[in-house]
Amino acid sequence: MVFRTCLVVVLLCAAQIAAANPESARLRARAYEYALNLDYDEATREMEAAVRTDPNDPSAERGLATIPWLLISFRRGTATVDEYLGGVTRQNVAMREPPADLAARFNTHIQRAMMLAEAQLRAKPRDAEAHYQIAATVGLQASYIATVEGRILGAFRAARRAYDEDETVLDLDASRKDAGLIVGMYRYVVSEMSLPLRMMAYVAGFGGGKERGLQMIEEAARYPSESNADARFALVLLYGREGRHGDALRQVAELQRRYPRNRLLWLEAGATALRGGRAAEAESHLNAGLRMLAGDKRQRMFGEEAFWYEKRGAARVALRRLDEAEMDLRHSVAATESRTWVKGRAYTELGKIADLRRNRDAARANFERAVMLCEEDNDPLGADAARQWIDTPYK
Repeated sequence: MVFRTCLVVVLLCAAQIAAANPESARLRARAYEYALNLDYDEATREMEAAVRTDPNDPSAERGLATIPWLLISFRRGTATVDEYLGGVTRQNVAMREPPADLAARFNTHIQRAMMLAEAQLRAKPRDAEAHYQIAATVGLQASYIATVEGRILGAFRAARRAYDEDETVLDLDASRKDAGLIVGMYRYVVSEMSLPLRMMAYVAGFGGGKERGLQMIEEAARYPSESNADARFALVLLYGREGRHGDALRQVAELQRRYPRNRLLWLEAGATALRGGRAAEAESHLNAGLRMLAGDKRQRMFGEEAFWYEKRGAARVALRRLDEAEMDLRHSVAATESRTWVKGRAYTELGKIADLRRNRDAARANFERAVMLCEEDNDPLGADAARQWIDTPYK
């Protein structure tokens, strides 16, 4: 089931800038530019100024909910595409409790945003923008339920209204391609479900169609609004799922151009190139990103150093530079902070090194450890990647 893939992207619609108070819109745009450059304190300051400028704007209140959502993901180490490429096998996923202050900030501002959006809709029930504000707010709620609270089924129910409201936007104004981002995501996700789940989704009111879904997201990426950047993040994820790694890399390159202070985009570029079999290109992106990391005094994502070295180690294994690869991978598994599945994938690469050095016993031990760690952290793709080499030497 790939529903969680969609939920993380629904959040992106919260960053879209509606036509309201021009000064509020300017401040919100600056806030999201800061946030997408990992400057969260500055983003909060600008978004608070937007609220003061227009206290009736649901977009600004929703922005003040979006920033703590992003911070929770950042502090948990769940802000990478790899986190969402696999399937979800359970209705609920065990998650660590979020920091109480960030959870409180989210809940306070999402409730205010919903109140303001509902007031707009009551005043203008046939207004496309009013329906869009509801869709973006409910979509953010669904994202939070799934990715912070781990309640997949609860998020599915909450997301239904976001889908319906954006379909209404498109019915009222077909030119609003930005509204196609949520609708396109759900169409794609429903098409990927098993037949029983797909039928349940149809009964619940979700439409399907992978090709049409991707097309709607691509149209949102080209649409001249703030949502085109959000749609590009979605396309990096979905092109990765589709094996269209070159297309994904082109999206990452554009995002790097727009948000040059976001070092995680270089991590995504390296990971995307690696998935596409471009090991030398992956290493180049990761080298550049590691230089950025060394000079960046801002807060790091939880387990970030382990991520970087696991990816570069994997690229160097593919390039058969085994001594350098082993140094990176040992650095990854020894990191003080690390996601468990990242350590698991690092042990997979160490198993490959052992096999290439004709040490089968050590290789098998590393692969078995990798399976255990990946399964422990709900990483079925990582576990399967290691499991295939337990009885068959990597060559």
